[in-house]
Amino acid sequence: MSSPEQKTLQPESAAVSKQRIWAIVGASSGNLVEWFDFYVYSFFSLYFAHVFFPTGDTTTQLLQTAGVFAAGFLMRPIGGWLFGYIADHHGRKNSMLISVCMMCLGSLVIACLPGYGEIGIAAPIVLLLARMFQGLSVGGEYGTSATYMSEVALEGRKGFYASFQYVTLIGGQLLAVLTVVVLQQILSDEALRSWGWRIPFFLGAVLAVVALWLRRSLNETSEKKHRNHRDAGSVIGLLRNHSRAFLMVLGFTAGGSLSFYTFTTYMQKYLVNSAGMDARSASALMTGALLVFMLIQPVIGALSDKIGRRASMMIFGAGAAICTVPVLLLLQHVQSNWLVFALVMLALVITSFYTAISGILKAEMFPPEVRALGVGLSYAVANAIFGGSAEYVALLLKREGVETSFFWYVSAMGALAFLVSLLLHRKGKGIAL
Repeated sequence: MSSPEQKTLQPESAAVSKQRIWAIVGASSGNLVEWFDFYVYSFFSLYFAHVFFPTGDTTTQLLQTAGVFAAGFLMRPIGGWLFGYIADHHGRKNSMLISVCMMCLGSLVIACLPGYGEIGIAAPIVLLLARMFQGLSVGGEYGTSATYMSEVALEGRKGFYASFQYVTLIGGQLLAVLTVVVLQQILSDEALRSWGWRIPFFLGAVLAVVALWLRRSLNETSEKKHRNHRDAGSVIGLLRNHSRAFLMVLGFTAGGSLSFYTFTTYMQKYLVNSAGMDARSASALMTGALLVFMLIQPVIGALSDKIGRRASMMIFGAGAAICTVPVLLLLQHVQSNWLVFALVMLALVITSFYTAISGILKAEMFPPEVRALGVGLSYAVANAIFGGSAEYVALLLKREGVETSFFWYVSAMGALAFLVSLLLHRKGKGIAL
């Protein structure tokens, strides 16, 4: 019997197709804005670390800002639970509208926040609170948007459609690093460190208004009978009836998110702080790498519709386990920027076999009444522990003189993702019996 991903595509009217595409665009717009706001913090920390943490050397200041970045991730499980409940019990649309408003507010606070020199210890405290607020928002965004996009996608092409979640996620990251490149060209380093780093946080707030307008036009995909189900948005119901799926998503996300954050947000710092590249060259290189990374998501997503989610996850897990250590070691010694680009892209292509199908794979493992909660909470817990701590762990191990231990850590989590993928059904979605 053929899998759901291998079914013959059913034709649909032009009007329905247009509505489906508009729904993907509307949901994705908010996703892009949320992740732009979140990544701006990481990419611009090189320029504002001294504003909120004025003492210590560069690595120590980056470690402190990475700690705040990780704290935002610790709020994600709460966000995954809260917005998962809202989405399953009150509708996907309401959940997505609230999350983008919260991200907008967090960005405005950071954009206007005085530094340590003006308000003392209150500066890093308020920064931490703003990041935790944003972390709460982003924690709910992933599960809800993954659920929404899986429910509007056409059967047989769900991998392709759902891949646009990471297209916009990476697009937000790309827009953030592109903003770095543009501001580096028009402002001096002194201006960037003084006030220029505030610009992208204001920009994120403006973009959020646009996303809010687009999301208001979306149709609700959940049905009333599912929203009124006794287990709708219930953690107890989720863990009682779907604990195996929940644990599997934890395993997928542990390896996938750690690899993703290592080769995207942390990579720029790694190229500067460990490989010896200057900040401008590293930013330009990562802009190109992220652009290619974004463009290949639909290709890998469409491929998963042909070969299945299990095969895609196995490719990612095996590739991450085998290639992570050699790639990170080689990056410390190569002199050619083109070779650096090739090595980064190798890691990102491998990671694409996880990112392109991440949302749809997880959404297919839960029924509608707990889908947003199941995807969002399990993803947020694993992402908070492994993804959000990636920069902090890497910098901490570097400071302690055992940086290569981090490389093996990422590789081990890739191996875990491979082992968990073996539990997926060979030909279709869901869990093997």
